[in-house]
Amino acid sequence: MASFLMRSRLVLHRVCCCIALLFTLCFAADPFAEFKLEYTYITVSPLGVPQQVIAVNGKFPGPVLNVTTNYNVVVDVRNKLDEDLLVTWSGIQMRRTSWQDGVLGTNCAIPAGWNFTYQFQVKDQIGSFFYFPSINLQRAAGGFGSFIVTNRNIIPIPFSPPDGDIVIIIGDWYIRSHKALRKDLDDGKQLGMPDGVLINGKGPYRYNTTLVPDGIDHDTIDVDPGKTYRVRVHNVGVSTCLNFRIQNHNLLLVETEGYYTSQQNYTSVDIHVGQSYTFLVTMDQNASSDYYIVASARFVNQTIWQKVTGVGILHYFNSKGKAAGPLPDPPNDVYDTSYALNQAMSIRQNVSASGARPNPQGSFHYGQINVTDVYFLKSVPPVSIDGKLRATFNGISFKNPATPMRLADVYYVKGDYKLDFPNKPMNRPPKVDTSIINATYKGFIEIVLQNNDTVVQSFHMDGYSFFVAGMGSGEWTENNRGSYNRWDAISRSTTQVCLVQ
Repeated sequence: MASFLMRSRLVLHRVCCCIALLFTLCFAADPFAEFKLEYTYITVSPLGVPQQVIAVNGKFPGPVLNVTTNYNVVVDVRNKLDEDLLVTWSGIQMRRTSWQDGVLGTNCAIPAGWNFTYQFQVKDQIGSFFYFPSINLQRAAGGFGSFIVTNRNIIPIPFSPPDGDIVIIIGDWYIRSHKALRKDLDDGKQLGMPDGVLINGKGPYRYNTTLVPDGIDHDTIDVDPGKTYRVRVHNVGVSTCLNFRIQNHNLLLVETEGYYTSQQNYTSVDIHVGQSYTFLVTMDQNASSDYYIVASARFVNQTIWQKVTGVGILHYFNSKGKAAGPLPDPPNDVYDTSYALNQAMSIRQNVSASGARPNPQGSFHYGQINVTDVYFLKSVPPVSIDGKLRATFNGISFKNPATPMRLADVYYVKGDYKLDFPNKPMNRPPKVDTSIINATYKGFIEIVLQNNDTVVQSFHMDGYSFFVAGMGSGEWTENNRGSYNRWDAISRSTTQVCLVQ
């Protein structure tokens, strides 16, 4: 169960001229950053088996996009795949530009052989994010990369400037193609256990000659002893929560998905699908050997899933030998999620730090705002609807409308979608529908997520962020509101939702 609070997004009708005017005004005042991203197939062997992956500008993973607060971002995406493509910017807030978010419902797909230019502003934003293809399960084949928004020089950061920046992209990986995986899901099958975990597009270091075959290329990160690095970690996988750790090194958490956190040291951190974290890591160990960088599956039987572990190498320039011996231990709580729950709730917002603006992050007193709408969203194990296995919230499995909603608004397409999504589970058979939440303009919404499925889930709100006010096990009741964090809850775009136990 998880509860969060958010300011509502406006679904506008007949006011598009005003939006265009405001958008043009802000574009005129701030710098532009322009990128070209070409999506193609290449053949690589991250787990020792040649397979087709999706590359961006010939790279797997794709290039880092680095911009500064308030920049206007222009991205020309060229689709050289053999199917439709959409690219989304996970965690970037789309303010008055929801039609640039790269998801079905607000964007038309880019046909094979076509290009589309995205244009949006990272207004009042900082932090670590990533981009990825949002349709056709193409994310399982690549097409992702890091998206970084740095502070303006006039805004101080709440820690000493690091000596360098490191990006680490982790995620579960299948040798089967994304088209085969997609067909399995369409046929009502499960994806099954991944074949491995990649770190920066590469397979595991051969820490164990039985579990890791010879000939697999692994990632090595070179560092200087005594220096402190800002390490940005993204879980770009499709279904597996990963525990991230660096052998013998503390991870000082400082930011997640656009908001500075209260600074705490961790020996390992659970990073759920779609989440991004920024750590400060000081190279304060001796250089007698290299050190393991590990990303291993969570909430599973480690004996069975032992091969599904990503292993990279942290290499001090004066290291005297290779990493050897067992990997650092993961949390041992497959049947007890209290450790994961406590860690999640320990991540809080740094209310005294300036974010993208000079005023402290805590100056927005979300806990004192009256809630205008409450939605209780309940998920259950996938159910069969019209002969297909479908996931549901409150008994509704969403179907994208024929016309993207924002286009339907502009051109007055009647009946394209429905503003009748129920605010609580309904006592009726599940169905497929185009129902969406009818939010109140400038309202403040409380959303309760009740996970009655059989797996821990990730919940993501595209183009927006929310305050994670509460989290716990068991069925939610109104009494849970008494335990909400109304002062320094972290604001983010992706949260895990624990199982009801």
